[in-house]
Amino acid sequence: MTSQLPTPIGGRGIRLPSLTGMRWWAALAVFFLHVVVFLPIYPFYGSEGYWRLAKAIPMQVGAAGVTFFFVLSGFVMWWTRRPDDTEVSFMWRRLKKIYPTHIVAAVVLMLVIPLPFGRLDTWVPSIMLIQTWWPNWTSLGGLNVPAWSLVSEILFYLTFPFLAPLIGRIRDRWVPWSFAGIFGLIVAMHTAVYLWAPGYKGLENFYGARIPDQLPTVTPEYGYNASAEFLSRAYVGYADLGYWLSYYFPLMRLPEFFLGVLACRLVLMGWWRNTRMIWPLLALAVGFAATWFVPVNYKMSVLILLPTAAVIATAALRDVEQRRGINTTRTMVWLGDVSYAFYLIQYPAMVIIVKFVMYGRAGGLGLWLLAVLEAFILSLVAAALIYHFVDKPITSRKPTRKSTPSPRSPQPAAREAV
Repeated sequence: MTSQLPTPIGGRGIRLPSLTGMRWWAALAVFFLHVVVFLPIYPFYGSEGYWRLAKAIPMQVGAAGVTFFFVLSGFVMWWTRRPDDTEVSFMWRRLKKIYPTHIVAAVVLMLVIPLPFGRLDTWVPSIMLIQTWWPNWTSLGGLNVPAWSLVSEILFYLTFPFLAPLIGRIRDRWVPWSFAGIFGLIVAMHTAVYLWAPGYKGLENFYGARIPDQLPTVTPEYGYNASAEFLSRAYVGYADLGYWLSYYFPLMRLPEFFLGVLACRLVLMGWWRNTRMIWPLLALAVGFAATWFVPVNYKMSVLILLPTAAVIATAALRDVEQRRGINTTRTMVWLGDVSYAFYLIQYPAMVIIVKFVMYGRAGGLGLWLLAVLEAFILSLVAAALIYHFVDKPITSRKPTRKSTPSPRSPQPAAREAV
């Protein structure tokens, strides 16, 4: 089909509230993984009950949220593309969105952990958002754990203004083939990593936290990743090169962003017509279940990429047709707005809960669940404060212009998502 939806370039003028709301679920998936890995309540940690929980919430739970963010970023960047935009103005808007919240979350964490400031490789790469470009920085240089994904996001935004004109020149009939080609490239890249990069090749999922050989009887002041022992290690990098390449390395994740870009083109050109969410969600569930049975470098994104793109495309088309659902409610849109801050502040919040609330206490599942609730509340409250007093004022500030825009100028169709 080549019928066009009634939208200007990139879809500006049509709002996409459901995609904003869906960002919350992705951030929450990351939170669920992180409380399993980074909220060490002893003696529950290391118990049989803990390992059963960890097996039910393996690494790909959080990875699914990150994959959603990457594909969504590409989709929304094309939808909100401005015909009069420049490379500099585009990048400046993206940096204003990414860096202030990132710096706030990083500073909060640095104030509460025993960070050796003299060892620049433990924190400078993270502050500069370059930590996943080199495996020797990725582990300790990651500092605030969720911030690793921002390195890929910056690469997305650096390449988009230059590649967008080329993507815009792809004829409609070649867009589905381009979409398929990008996905084929992703599969080929991960297959190459599996075949030739050194690292773990098995099917077993990554479970849970790093547990010390001698289990503590009470909750320590810091979890493993925030402890003085961890932060003073001689080697600060990530040893499994295959896993680092397939999950962290920005160039490996770049095609996922452009898969989202091409998914947006499919919607705008009228090729994607499905508005029933049940089928993409069912495909996503099947793809996610299949991750239990493939090598680790395929677990984190490959099997769920196409269903994720289908979920996003379907939600966008439902918004175009003004269909309402749970993700379009005012509460969900607000949660989507604060999701970026929630995503970045959740790990510092967990460190704070362990250090100032749970330190020295002993308990089982009940105490751990209480710590989860406290970390969730602290993360959400902090995220709301960051969004309303840091993120929103900075990103809403308009540049000074000589002429006053018409009061009838169209409003942005969708918030430019991270």
